[in-house]
Order: sequence, then structure tokens, then C-alpha cells
Amino acid sequence: MNRSNNISSQRIKPNLSMPQIINMSMGFLGIQMAFGLQNGNASRILANLGADVHELSWFWLVAPVTGLIVQPIIGHMGDNTWSPLGRRKPYFLIGAVLCALGLVLLPNAATVTHLFAANALLLAVLFLAMMDASVNIAMEPFRALVGDMLPKHQGTLGFSVQTILIGIGAVVGSYIPSILTSLGVSNEAPEGFVANNVIYSFYVGAGILLLTILYTIFTTKEYSPEEFAAFEDGKDIPQEPSKFSDIFKDFAGIPTQMKKLGAVQFFSWFALFTMWVFTTSALATHHFGLSPEDTHSKEFNNAGDLTGTLFGMYNLWAIPFAFLLTPIAKKIGKKQTHALALLCGGLGLISMYFIKDTGLLWISMIGLGFAWASILAMPYAMLIEVIPQRKMGVYMGIFNFFIVIPQIINGLFGGPIVSNIFGNRAIDYIVVGGVCMLIGAVVTMIFVQSEDETSKEIEGEIKQVHF
Repeated sequence: MNRSNNISSQRIKPNLSMPQIINMSMGFLGIQMAFGLQNGNASRILANLGADVHELSWFWLVAPVTGLIVQPIIGHMGDNTWSPLGRRKPYFLIGAVLCALGLVLLPNAATVTHLFAANALLLAVLFLAMMDASVNIAMEPFRALVGDMLPKHQGTLGFSVQTILIGIGAVVGSYIPSILTSLGVSNEAPEGFVANNVIYSFYVGAGILLLTILYTIFTTKEYSPEEFAAFEDGKDIPQEPSKFSDIFKDFAGIPTQMKKLGAVQFFSWFALFTMWVFTTSALATHHFGLSPEDTHSKEFNNAGDLTGTLFGMYNLWAIPFAFLLTPIAKKIGKKQTHALALLCGGLGLISMYFIKDTGLLWISMIGLGFAWASILAMPYAMLIEVIPQRKMGVYMGIFNFFIVIPQIINGLFGGPIVSNIFGNRAIDYIVVGGVCMLIGAVVTMIFVQSEDETSKEIEGEIKQVHF
């Protein structure tokens, strides 16, 4: 009887304190600051270097394609890595160093062009690919780390803390160009170059990224292989050499709940990609009254600054809502919480069409902030309930498929749709993104399992194994 109780206790990880959860997630602040700088300024940089509006979504394909390739591989490698530094920490350290280098190089593509006699736009895309690959190398282990370190009942709290830190990092990253402009740094881009306020912002982002990653590395101790074995009912972690082909076997065996959450992710991230790529152009044409061909004027760069500010706002609104995710989910359920957030996000995107006064667009960002907070937390909190501990990394990477595939589809067809159907008026496509987020809310309510349904399914699987 005592032995049975001992085994049972080994199956539950100890609760972590709030400072411990913050420490292990601090690096995400720096990662999201880099991500926020990219989201708010990549379209602007590419436009400064000569890209047309209908080409922007094609260039943005770099991010989802690299994520599609990198995250499952890094997750698989992390699941099978046991180093003195830890299981996940080696990967987000490498990713942080490479991402910091990408942050320095991307806005300086035109300068590098003169040194190596290359095409500035092509170099910018290559640097963007480097930055995206390294962000994915760093990001995936942080998602898996929450699943590694926290008991399942703390999952919502863990991902909510990540969301709060993500929001802080994104707010800082989004506002830096505007802050520098207010301090007298030029936001005007000479033809073929990038404005100084954007260049210096990326330097600041690189420094903070490295500092926050190092903070997590020095303050967080990962569990040992023996401790993980105890959490797996005392079973040993398999020692046979892992193969990359195992990723395909794992993909074939993904849980049903993961597939349903993947459908929700498809519509959510299709909408987010639309917003990230086309907001600058939508503001420039719909709110500032500029021609779609104007990508260099001071007014266009003002629209770029406003994009960064608005993106900072939705991340700012995401912070208080992240604090509310856990109590709301306890009250009405995780899937209901996520559906409500997506509803708010869809209405927020659609409202950008009707709010012509740029000084009132912060209202649209409230709904998007609610949606963003939930997108970063609730699907993962529901996911870790159904995936095995020893496969945490690879399944987090595979789950990323449902994030990047809609972005790839949008990237291939979004530009031509804006150009050929909407006459280069990108605001109409922003509305399409809002409708997609509303569809995501409906899919969540209809198809995703509730906590009770998931628990019954898991209990049934356990009974089949034991009896």
C-alpha cells in the first residue's frame, strides 16, 4: 500500500512558485521583443527597400516556412537531449545569439549591400529568414519547458505568465521606434535605405534578447532524466538512438484533441498573419489617404510608426487579460474562454474598417489584445493535458504546423487577393482576417473538447492500459 502511494506521488510534479515560473519564462520577453520589432517593421523595411504591397505576403512566407521546418526538429532534439546545461536551455541560447545577429543585420541590409555588391531586398529576405529560424529555435523550447516543469493543473498559469512577459516585450519592441522618433531620431528613410529609428530599435532589441535569455539560463534548473522517469510512473526514458523519422511517426499519432485545436489555430493565425502583413498598407491607404504606390514618403513612414504603436497597444491590452485567463477559465471553462477571446479579436479587426479616426484605433486593439492573450496561452494549456511527457517538445513543434500552414496559405494568396480583388486596398483584407477569427471562435465551441470530456477520454485510455 505504501509502495503504491509512493508511485502515485511520483507521478505528479511539484508546484512551482510564481518567481520560479517568471524566471523560466523571462527569456520569452526578449524573444517577443524581437518578434514585435519584426512584426511592426518588417513590411515597412521591405517596402523601403523596394517591395510592392502585393509582394509583401510572399516575403513574409519566410517566417512560417522556417517555423514549419525548424520547430518539430528542435522539439525532437530537445526531447532527446540531456546536457550539463539542461534539456531545453542549449537550444534557446543558440537561437538567441543567432536572432540577435539577425536583428542587427536586417535593418542594415542596404549598407551590407554596398559592401558585398548584392541586392538589398534579397539580402533583407535572407536576414529575415535567419532571424525567423533563430526565433523558432529559441521559441519552441520555451513552450516545451512549461510542459516539462509544471504539473498540468498549473499549465494555464504557466502559459499566462508567458503571455504577460510576451506582452511586455512586444509593447516595448513595438513602441521603441516611436519613442526614438520623439527623441529626435529620424523616421524618414532615404530611398533604398531604412530609417534610423528602426535601425537603432533593432539594436536595443538584440541586447535585451540576450540579457533575458541568459537570465532564464542562470535562474532555472531543469529536471534530470531520472526525475522525468519518476513523472512517467517510474518508467525509464528510452535510451535507443532517436531518428528524425520518428517525427513522422509522432505526427501520425497526434491526439484527437490536438487535431481539433489545430483547426482553431488555423483560423486564428490566418487572421493574425493578415494583420501583421497588411496593417501598414491598410492604414496608409484607408486612414492616411495615400496611394498604394507610396512606400517612401514621410506620411507612409508615419503609418509605419502608427502600426508599431497599435501593435504595442494590443500587446499592452493582452497583459491584464492574461491575468484573468486562469480565473475566467475556472469559472466558465478553457474552451469557452478561448472562444470569447477570439470573438473579441474578430470584432476588433473588423472595426478597423469603420474607425476612420486614427486616434480611436486603440479601441480595435482592445479586442485583439484579448484574443492575443488567449491564443498564446489557452490552446497550449489544453494541449499539455493530452500529450505524453516524453514527447512534449516534438508535439509542441508539430502543433506549430497548425500555426504556420495558414500563414503559408495566406502568404501565397493574400498579396494577389489584395491586388486583384481589392484593388490594393488592404483594409478590405483586414476585414477578411476578422471574419476568420470569428470562425475560429465558432469552431472552438463546436469541436474542441471541454476539460471534462478530455479527462474522461484520458481515464478511459488509462483503464485500457491497466486492465
